[in-house]
Amino acid sequence: MWTKSHSIVTNEVTKEQMWKLFADVNNWHTWDKGVELAQIVGKFEKGNHFIFQPKGGPKLKLAIVEADENKNFTDLTKFPLARMYGEHTFEETANGLKITTTMKVEGILGFIWRKIVAQKIVDALPEDMQQQINSAKNL
Repeated sequence: MWTKSHSIVTNEVTKEQMWKLFADVNNWHTWDKGVELAQIVGKFEKGNHFIFQPKGGPKLKLAIVEADENKNFTDLTKFPLARMYGEHTFEETANGLKITTTMKVEGILGFIWRKIVAQKIVDALPEDMQQQINSAKNL
């Protein structure tokens, strides 16, 4: 299994603001320049799924495999012979809110999906996570 994480500690937003930002899947395209489409029917909760299309990419169905309001959520993307997990956590610390995104890829062809999908996501995390904070400040 391949795993990479990035964290930011901030006093600019609360865990509730971050949760609200992510739970509003249908508006991800308004704050994430890499999103062509994100669409959910129903609640942002474990067991549900959403449609996600990165700019220039295909539409994908992502499952919500973990969701603990204001604390964390994990999404799952299934690829041929591989799975990619996006783990997102919001943890209050003495220094501020610690926001962590961890990408994991597993499976026989995981090395391929890591190279063509997951590594690009990880490389963009510092900039993307700062944009999430900037967008969540308005919620």
